[in-house]
Amino acid sequence: MSDERVVIAVDCSTTGAKASVWNADGTEVSSGRAELDLSIPAPGRGEQDPRQWWTAMQSAVRSAVAGLDLRRVMSLTVTHQRESFVCLDDDGEAVRPAMLWLDSRAGEQVDRFGSADVHDRTGKPPNTTVSYYKLLWMAEHEPENLRRTAHVVEVHGYLVHCMTGLWATSTASMDPTGLVDIRTGDYDAAVLTHLGLDRSQLSTLHLPGDVIGGLTVDAAELLGLLPGTLIVAGAGDGQCAGLGAGVAAPGRAYLNIGTGLISGTYSSQYQPDRAYRAMLGTIPGSFAYETFVGAGTYMISWFIDTFTHCSEEFRGGVEVTLESEAAVVPRGSHGLYVVPYWNGALTPYWDHEARGIMVGLQGVHRRAHIYRAVLEGVAFELRLSQDQVEQATGDTVQEFVAMGGGSQCPLWCQIIADVLRRPVVLSRQRETTCLGAGMLAAFGAGLFPSIRHAAEAMSATEFRYEPDPKAADDYEALYRRYAAIYPAFRSFFHDRIEVMA
Repeated sequence: MSDERVVIAVDCSTTGAKASVWNADGTEVSSGRAELDLSIPAPGRGEQDPRQWWTAMQSAVRSAVAGLDLRRVMSLTVTHQRESFVCLDDDGEAVRPAMLWLDSRAGEQVDRFGSADVHDRTGKPPNTTVSYYKLLWMAEHEPENLRRTAHVVEVHGYLVHCMTGLWATSTASMDPTGLVDIRTGDYDAAVLTHLGLDRSQLSTLHLPGDVIGGLTVDAAELLGLLPGTLIVAGAGDGQCAGLGAGVAAPGRAYLNIGTGLISGTYSSQYQPDRAYRAMLGTIPGSFAYETFVGAGTYMISWFIDTFTHCSEEFRGGVEVTLESEAAVVPRGSHGLYVVPYWNGALTPYWDHEARGIMVGLQGVHRRAHIYRAVLEGVAFELRLSQDQVEQATGDTVQEFVAMGGGSQCPLWCQIIADVLRRPVVLSRQRETTCLGAGMLAAFGAGLFPSIRHAAEAMSATEFRYEPDPKAADDYEALYRRYAAIYPAFRSFFHDRIEVMA
């Protein structure tokens, strides 16, 4: 049996926990997965039982290490859905279900308490994903639950406690909640005062890649690992995706085409701007500037559910059929535009009242036209955000490293390359987020002298989509028209009248 040293990365996402075992050259040795239940108790709500984060992680890790010589495992790192958090009592039990990043109930709090000052200190433009505003909602609507709260933890902090017994987390995991001063990397005193929280209710902060502690005997038995296995501080899924893609210097951006579409760039300096949300990076002293289109593969799923009604087992074949049909539709979909605000608008508008728009429908349009217009609309939205990021920072992205389920759609990748006028290259590993966490685990275990060295050794790209000059020129004109659509409709969204049946 091989004595090659390996590390474990766990990605606890919104819908499941994935555990991957990595070696030092970035090859996935084995993996395991377990599903998570998602509760939508009312429109605009998103909740989970946090105990499932731990039980799903147990199942995923046990599957991943089955048959593995456990003496080879050096360390374990967690990456996770960001902004999701839970309030726990003195016994470590949830006082209410965890609120997830997609929960938008705090719109009123965003409107009342969101400010340029909070944005400047935390790096987060006011919006409903940020945990800070959900905690303000709790203070108004569930004050008794907040009074019973002994610990406020995000997913990483919760799982670290389950593994080590310590209330500890990563700066890059807590930062997305909006409770951290992004300049200092420590908790923001004014934010905590406004919430009525004390530092004792929050986890101690560690830099990504730091060793937090060792796996307890009880936790080791549940995970199928050896006691004392090093637990290394991780980061949120977006930051880890960037690291896994090798985005460890300016000039390159990662493009995660998942349920939502997240793009991010590396910076060694912090400057706030509404064109992006700033996150603490995985490399100490770095920042990730992220744009977020809340409609990536979600739009594909919506389209298939709405226009094909196919069962889950046939979805892959339907996607291939739709792509081949859309590929022969001319660029611009015969004048049809789709603005993909099915879940509101994040960067650069931060408008939770925005709604999706289709403009230019004619009798000539069939499902292939709509499907292509959906792909083009998401690409246009990415271009809109990217243009504003580059204008704000003065930094130009030379290429985008794509990952996620949408990166397996050749037509979409080519459209994105043409609209952006930049190459789109595919990450070699589809589990790029887990790979980024694996890089932190490898550094923490001493396999590399720095996180940047780990990224260089473990990341790689494969297929490359170059922009087509003629297509890029065509899309330039189409994009200019697209960019004018939302501003023309904005007042309609904010003045609309709700009609009840």
